[in-house]
Amino acid sequence: MKKSIKNLGIIAILAFITFSFTMFNNGDKAIKVKESKVVWKGYKVTGSHEGVIGIKSGTLSFTDGELTGGEIIMDMTSISNTDVEGEYKTKLEGHLKSDDFFGVKSHPTSKLVFQNIIATGKNSYKISGNLTIKGITKPITFDMSIYGNKANASLKIDRTMYDVRYGSTAFFDNLKDKAIYDEFDLVADLEF
Repeated sequence: MKKSIKNLGIIAILAFITFSFTMFNNGDKAIKVKESKVVWKGYKVTGSHEGVIGIKSGTLSFTDGELTGGEIIMDMTSISNTDVEGEYKTKLEGHLKSDDFFGVKSHPTSKLVFQNIIATGKNSYKISGNLTIKGITKPITFDMSIYGNKANASLKIDRTMYDVRYGSTAFFDNLKDKAIYDEFDLVADLEF
């Protein structure tokens, strides 16, 4: 009898924990913008540059503990460089904010909206969605991992699809060592 009561107690505790975890992971979870970050890295013939972009807002949606949706709005006015300092940093950030690159006066935000999500393993997903940069929306596919209240995603973006053509050999000849590769990387580390 004591063994049966003990087993029932263990089952009840496990059921409560499972129920609580599932309930916690249901619905829309706001991304904590101050605890989250998006790192960008762009490549050129002579090296690379990297920096961060602030998140304005975002949510991840869950049903029965599984990711089912999401939306992230990035504050393009916050784009900054982290690998150089001084005057060159100021010039580079100004250039990234100009119409040659992201035109942040006219397009202060970029937006990623999840459309289709496929679980590829425990805590990992293949996501298809729409990315809007400079008012241009294009489909994109990327991987995301989720552990507890943290998520990580890596995206490779062809900037020319969003009218960011400066220094692209696809549009300009004779750039030589001034050429900038069309693809850049975004790595998002999110807390919710």
